[in-house]
Amino acid sequence: MKRWSIDSDHAVARFSVRHFMIANVEGFFTRMTGVIQFDPPDLTQLSVEAEMEVKSLTTGHPERDEHLLSSDYFDAGKYPKILFKSTRVEATGGNRGEVTGDLTIRGIRKPITLDFDFFGPVKSPFTGITCVGFSATGKVNREDYGMVSNIPMEGGLVVGKDVQIRMEVEADLVP
Repeated sequence: MKRWSIDSDHAVARFSVRHFMIANVEGFFTRMTGVIQFDPPDLTQLSVEAEMEVKSLTTGHPERDEHLLSSDYFDAGKYPKILFKSTRVEATGGNRGEVTGDLTIRGIRKPITLDFDFFGPVKSPFTGITCVGFSATGKVNREDYGMVSNIPMEGGLVVGKDVQIRMEVEADLVP
């Protein structure tokens, strides 16, 4: 089985959540590492282990970032990593599939299924290293991970419960 190392310079985990029930606020984690194992193009044996550094979170608004890193939300001082470990993969046709795994946030592990597209392999014209890419999407309820801080308002909540996730990952073949 080939082993691929997530290229942290070309990987990002994005999130989006409804604010005031009228607009989405987006953010992302800029530091992701991990290992993907599989032999392209056979997606059926794919396995993934990835981690995101919580303190790499940014929304483009420093005060909001501070609040998200506090104990109201990610509690980065106590839980510095978000972890994902796949448990099952299903190819759904072409270069697409579903990966199910355990997502751990704030020390709480819950199952999640992500839809993904696979790209590659290609050889880098700069380094000669063989690379693959993945785009994955899914959704979680933030309250399932202990992020229950909220303020009620007319028509709903200040911060929505459902969080959309999108990951873009490049991984390099480990020789």
